[in-house]
Amino acid sequence: MQRRDFIGSLAAGAALGGLAAPALAAPPSAATGGDRAYMAGLLQKMAEPVLSNMARGELKKNFKLEVSPSSDGRDNNVAYLEAFGRLIAGAAPWLALPDDASAEGKTRARLRQMALQSYVHSVDPKSPDYLTWRGHGQALVDSAYFTNALMRAPKALWEPLDTTTKQRIVAEIKGLRRIEPPFINWLLFAAMNEAWLLSIGEEADPLRTNVAIRKVNEWYVGDGWIKDGESFHFDYYSSFVMYPMLLEILEVLERHNAPFWNGKPAELRAQALKRTQRYCEHLERFISPQGTFPPIGRSLTYRSAAFQPLALLAWRKQLPQTLPEGQVRSAMQAMHKALYTAPDNFTRDGYLTIGFAGHQPELGDWYSNSGSMYIASASFLALGLPADDSYWTSPAQDWTQKKAFSGAKFRKDYPVDY
Repeated sequence: MQRRDFIGSLAAGAALGGLAAPALAAPPSAATGGDRAYMAGLLQKMAEPVLSNMARGELKKNFKLEVSPSSDGRDNNVAYLEAFGRLIAGAAPWLALPDDASAEGKTRARLRQMALQSYVHSVDPKSPDYLTWRGHGQALVDSAYFTNALMRAPKALWEPLDTTTKQRIVAEIKGLRRIEPPFINWLLFAAMNEAWLLSIGEEADPLRTNVAIRKVNEWYVGDGWIKDGESFHFDYYSSFVMYPMLLEILEVLERHNAPFWNGKPAELRAQALKRTQRYCEHLERFISPQGTFPPIGRSLTYRSAAFQPLALLAWRKQLPQTLPEGQVRSAMQAMHKALYTAPDNFTRDGYLTIGFAGHQPELGDWYSNSGSMYIASASFLALGLPADDSYWTSPAQDWTQKKAFSGAKFRKDYPVDY
């Protein structure tokens, strides 16, 4: 698809109806249809300012960045790659759903065209929104979310792109091989890029994928928890990075029969899935009867991204048998409403602020800016399931803590040894 075709599509899309912004102050809806409408409206609220501006090449012009008070002084231009890459990784499955005549369907079609045009701007050196690929090492981190979106929705976001844009994306991603990742979660960012290259038929570096997988498995401490490097941190990095990227990388290696010395990607993927399911059992139990959850560890300002694995397994129909879909959906709804009820989660222009449950800039980490916040979209992956899927239509059920604190029966928890 050529650039002029995108512009025409965007002009046509402007006439389409959109979803109303979610009523964030409203109490949780008991209707399952209301659950999806709330989630779709909230994701649109996150996506619209970023995609509408970047599709016009005006994201850098109009997105007034907020930087953590403890910032390390890095080049803040990388924030625009963070905002787009992280947002699109979470939104990709939703945007990939088939078009339909509903208000949601029309909104998806319009945002998808904006996303495609944003990809064009992201790698066009002549565009005002050409992203910072060749400066700070942070580009490696957010390139992985950028490519993860293309892996999650290849037919919607990769195949329609014009040949020049595709070539430019491949060149920028390969160019990031100049960055040597430290032996922490960054290994998976390098591996994700290689897995994506492999998925589109490009030559991939097996060392960058296989070392990452081996190290993450070495860092597994048991009962579903993974260290981030040599030391254990009680935080949500198994949600932000470890499990989602490990699973999706292994799926590509298995599908392409990629080389893996003295190991089988299919067996490693099956093991990773079981461990992810166990970790998801813990995540679901963290959600209180009111939808709150423990504010632990680094990167609290990533908000609902702490529940990315639950959303990922729900989208892939891989939730463990211990977590019925109606129970997970209800818990996730309560969690989102607990976080996003405060109106100052967003600026007047609609961009995410630095904070946890509202605007709390003091919670920012030394690597944080308002672009970093868009990893929150990762908790919306279940929107990639159509509206008539059982995840959305099954009866609502109380989640574990809601059962426990109401005196109802609930499943007792025991450790696992895999």
